[in-house]
Amino acid sequence: MLGTVAQFLDRGGPALWAIGALSVCTLALILWKVWHLLRLGAWQSGHAEKAVALWQDGRHAQALEGLAGRNGLRARTTRAAIATLMQRDADTAREECARVARAGLAEARTGLRPLDLVITIAPLLGLLGTVLGMIEAFQALQDSGARADPAALAGGIWEALLTTAAGMSVAIPAALALSWFDSVTDRIAHDFEDIATRLFTAPGAGMRTPTGADMQAPSGAETGATATPAGQGFTP
Repeated sequence: MLGTVAQFLDRGGPALWAIGALSVCTLALILWKVWHLLRLGAWQSGHAEKAVALWQDGRHAQALEGLAGRNGLRARTTRAAIATLMQRDADTAREECARVARAGLAEARTGLRPLDLVITIAPLLGLLGTVLGMIEAFQALQDSGARADPAALAGGIWEALLTTAAGMSVAIPAALALSWFDSVTDRIAHDFEDIATRLFTAPGAGMRTPTGADMQAPSGAETGATATPAGQGFTP
């Protein structure tokens, strides 16, 4: 089996060997990217949706507790927004939510640039191998002079064209995989926007949860304020 593969690669020369190595790297990259997205919870949104529903119902503490220990992209963004909304103002919470969402998208897009590079490099390597093979075939034709064998020339040409076919066979699956990964990250970005909109437009959003210190209102004696006599209101 390995001998047959090596014999096939030898026909295309160094360019076909390079494309063969590139195909192995591309397959490994695609499989790693699928595992990476699974680890990030790219297709999981149940916990975040449940937390958003609880937040909209006014059960803020339960919404935050439901996201404890959840490391999915949507869960992380939702937890950051809820936790900041419960402690800070809406503008600060919006900035924190955007920061976490940008970090999540950057993590989800990891590995896409090398895949894009494969789509560009593989056909070029195939074309380079074909050009080099054609040069070699026509050099052999020139050296043979009047005793040129058309069959030998045709054999040299089709062997040179192997690299073009091999380069395209690597680039096409890589392009399909990249398009799929892009659609996954676009869906994540859309979900981030949807979650943020629903959180920040819910009733009571941006109202900080009162703490124990907030519940202790200062008395008039502590602040040195005097009571306003009855019937005397504030006049400008």
